[in-house]
Amino acid sequence: MRSSIGLSERLKSLDKGQNPFDKNEDRRETRSEAMADLEDVQTVDLMSELLRRLKCSQKPDKRLIFIGPPGSGKGTQSPIVKDEFCLCHLSTGDMLRAAVASKTTLGLKAKEAMDKGALVTDELVVAAVASKTTLGLKAKEAMDKGALVTDELVVGIIDEAMNKPKCQKGFILDGFPRTVAQAEKLDEMLKKRGTGIDKVLNFAIDDSVLEERITGRWIHPSSGRSYHTKFAPPKTPGVDDITGEPLIQRKDDNAEVLRSRLAAFHTQTEPVIDYYAKKAVLTNIHAEKAPQEVTSEVQKALS
Repeated sequence: MRSSIGLSERLKSLDKGQNPFDKNEDRRETRSEAMADLEDVQTVDLMSELLRRLKCSQKPDKRLIFIGPPGSGKGTQSPIVKDEFCLCHLSTGDMLRAAVASKTTLGLKAKEAMDKGALVTDELVVAAVASKTTLGLKAKEAMDKGALVTDELVVGIIDEAMNKPKCQKGFILDGFPRTVAQAEKLDEMLKKRGTGIDKVLNFAIDDSVLEERITGRWIHPSSGRSYHTKFAPPKTPGVDDITGEPLIQRKDDNAEVLRSRLAAFHTQTEPVIDYYAKKAVLTNIHAEKAPQEVTSEVQKALS
């Protein structure tokens, strides 16, 4: 029986455009299976995906970092920017919440930290990002021995992620780097690739504005789309506008946890903001505005 994987996943296996007469039997077999799967795809779906990829090929490459406290609107703007510029969205927060939902050992440790309003350690962030990559296994080995995961390993995992087809036009990093040391290592890695960070958007907002935002926030888990009961309500309460699937409210979206998370954010992340400001790649976004106004400001910053 053929796999029921999605069209995008099928096309990714053909994305590299290797020689069809490749003598490597394993590679030829993989491509043959992918082509066979494509035979079952509806023509309209296939053409839509091909047109999307053609459009994406004409987009400029962009390597972005989104910085901001919880509730600042990164989760609302990230999917918009991702779709507009055909980028991959690497969100450590989403990865950790997925681990929490799966109730793995990593998820239970992350949940304990998040429920207390503490920032999740770099070791747990790395484990979430790793996702069975070669460097991820090295990170797991280090953690199992009780050793610290180095910044080089963290950045190496990001480097591996950038090789995926979905990241060919660039990426949005959300939740990383969290320290100046990590930012420096990230710059070193990108320099070796002949690239660099194009823009860092700082979603600046006063702490007093965030409590109302946080307590009214609802999330569509699989896409990351976010809504708010007051500021950006879904068309139908409790239901995602696009898929019709149910929305959830995160357990850590409460005032007490928020205050703790904000204190940790300011202590750890503000030096990173200063670091990128000195490099003249930082743009401050007035995140207290309505979502549509913030979107316009983000688009202007990235134009």
